[in-house]
Amino acid sequence: MDIKRVATDAVNETIVLNVVHMDYKGQVAKRINEKMPLATVKGFRKGQVPKDLVEKQYGKAIKQEEVKKVVDLALERFVQSERLNLLGTPLAKENENFDWDAEELTFEYEIGLVPNFEIDLEAKNNIVKYIVTADDKLIDGQVERIQKQFGKAIPQDKVEADSDLTGTFTNEEAGINNTTTISVTTFNKAAGDKFIGKKVGDVVTVSTKGLFEDDHQLMDYLKVAHDDVHGLDIEVNFTIEAINGAELAELNQELFDKLFGEGKVASLEDLKAKIKEDAEAQFAQQADQKLLLDVQDFLIENTKFDLPAAFLKKWLQTVGEKKLSAEEAEVEYARSEKGLRFQLIEGKAMAQSNIQITFEDLKAFTTNAIRQQMAQFGQTNPTDEEVQGIVARVLSNQEEVKRLSEQVVAEKLLEVFKEKANPTTKEVTYEEFIAASYGE
Repeated sequence: MDIKRVATDAVNETIVLNVVHMDYKGQVAKRINEKMPLATVKGFRKGQVPKDLVEKQYGKAIKQEEVKKVVDLALERFVQSERLNLLGTPLAKENENFDWDAEELTFEYEIGLVPNFEIDLEAKNNIVKYIVTADDKLIDGQVERIQKQFGKAIPQDKVEADSDLTGTFTNEEAGINNTTTISVTTFNKAAGDKFIGKKVGDVVTVSTKGLFEDDHQLMDYLKVAHDDVHGLDIEVNFTIEAINGAELAELNQELFDKLFGEGKVASLEDLKAKIKEDAEAQFAQQADQKLLLDVQDFLIENTKFDLPAAFLKKWLQTVGEKKLSAEEAEVEYARSEKGLRFQLIEGKAMAQSNIQITFEDLKAFTTNAIRQQMAQFGQTNPTDEEVQGIVARVLSNQEEVKRLSEQVVAEKLLEVFKEKANPTTKEVTYEEFIAASYGE
């Protein structure tokens, strides 16, 4: 068999395989012999059919099956021996005039190659690394929420300016139907005023546009998807099911111990310091995520390379349970191109920075994540045995291993980006950070 590569351009090639009789005749003959005792042809007893009739009836199908096996194996070994870095998998070229009786059978496969390119992690940029602080407004608001949460609910006959409402947001057309508890003060003033004086059973209609100071609260209270919150301008109904005032919990040692463990917080000042510490730790994670996304966007925009786009669109039509039309593949390619580009850039950055993921890295990351989750549910001092038992169960799941490995890679790349990209540091409040993140 003769196999060769024919280049179209830097990222598109064709693999040509020329198959001759010697490549498959032995296996075809073996299959024919195996078939003879089982062959059934009208006019002959089973097992007594002449070989030429068996060949006539079954030979072509057997030949095609064996040639396909030979070609598939040869193609796989050729890709490995040539160390081809493929995007997608080889696609057989269609040939309506293919002649299975020819002395030499020629098969052609289109392939798309990973492009060669370089990335400059130290290129000049305008990327900002945000340091997000918890200001007094945010801290005082959290103190009040704690006092309400652990205070005593007092039923009210009608809505007052500081009432807590339990009810259901609905908009059938938008698929919104969510029961929640919300304070009147959470709404913007114009929307909140609509509730004043209302009673249980009343329905209040409000617009989602500007309903809250931060549009992302639509995700919490209306369960609107993240991608839909910006600029959402529809009317929703809120059916009031309960109205409560609140007798605020006293800020005493009993409450502090219940929240944070015995003796860890002893005063209002300690409480505010703890709220600030926890909030800023959470904000730091969000700021890191934004930094990672900003670096991704910068690298995608400034790292130029060609992809085998036409090949990939054709390949997308053939993979998956549901075959795609050319138009659907075009849409899918447009949707996934940016992610593919960064996947290639990410791989290059890892190689360039010699980043490798070990099992110990994965185990340490998972252990930390488990401890954080347990702390959120009040288990602040789990034993090492308890944590490692959970870690072992998590890492026995291949899907979880894949997901966590991706997070470890992102964490390691983030550290490289912080060092190499040298972003400008800027201290902001959480409100300013939201505005910078979403242009609001």
